[in-house]
Amino acid sequence: MITIIGAGKVGGDAALFSALRNLDDQILLLDIVKGLPQGEAMDINHALSEQGIDVEIKGSNDYSDMKGSNIVVVVAGLGRKPGMTRMDLLQKNAGIVKSVVENIKKYADDSIIIPVTNPLDPMTYICYKVSGFERNRVFGMGGMLDLSRFKQFIHEATGHSRHSIRALVIGEHGENMLPLPRFSSVSGIPLTSLLSKEKIDELVQNTRQVAAKVIELKGATVHAPGNGISTIIDSVVNGKMQVLPIATYLDGEYGYSDVTIGVPAVIGKNGVEKIIELDLNDEEKEIFNKGIESVKNAISCIQI
Repeated sequence: MITIIGAGKVGGDAALFSALRNLDDQILLLDIVKGLPQGEAMDINHALSEQGIDVEIKGSNDYSDMKGSNIVVVVAGLGRKPGMTRMDLLQKNAGIVKSVVENIKKYADDSIIIPVTNPLDPMTYICYKVSGFERNRVFGMGGMLDLSRFKQFIHEATGHSRHSIRALVIGEHGENMLPLPRFSSVSGIPLTSLLSKEKIDELVQNTRQVAAKVIELKGATVHAPGNGISTIIDSVVNGKMQVLPIATYLDGEYGYSDVTIGVPAVIGKNGVEKIIELDLNDEEKEIFNKGIESVKNAISCIQI
């Protein structure tokens, strides 16, 4: 069973995308708001019924219903409002996520935890420390969302099919995210061979800023994160061993320890099967290091 804690727009979309991919025969939506997960489950089930997809979505306000879950997605917490940064949510969401993880330990201690709550990197750190799980079983969805945005900008700039685009975004899921044009391509052709440095710099900057634009226009980002969550779950459930950018706890990788940040990793049935260490150039290292310092500073401000 897959459990998604937080039945708001992102949690609901994550359940819908996961069901459309047939990632489990049962998906549980959990939320403290009475009626919300139940109503969301009903709505999704109606869509699945017409589609002929035999995945059952259930809604609950009782943590004990997640017993036996293999994967638990943590979306619970406050979302960004227009004008807010992800770090503005730090203190309030830290307490919420800590409480959620204590319940995961109680009812689903064999599960893989996928944090989504912002600020993503510090929340992943909380999930790892509070759960006491092996680090391969706790990894956050941040880079997958940033990646989807970078790919769209590459598509718009080149006019080439989205299917042919490969891209990578690592680092902090925030102001210091690190899109990597050197490790991005279109049908194997390096992005740096297709676009000018000025154009690439524009794409990178747009990738960093577009979330705030979406939030300004419609109030929240929903479909891209929901899809990103289901892509990660798919790689776990089906043992795809895909290289995906996820937030994970570093223990010497990239020269850092006791911090969580986005890096490329092989994702399979055991969660993080392998962390891939890229040979970053000086400019890339500078931005990556800024992200590390930002996350470490945030971690130092919360009690675990």
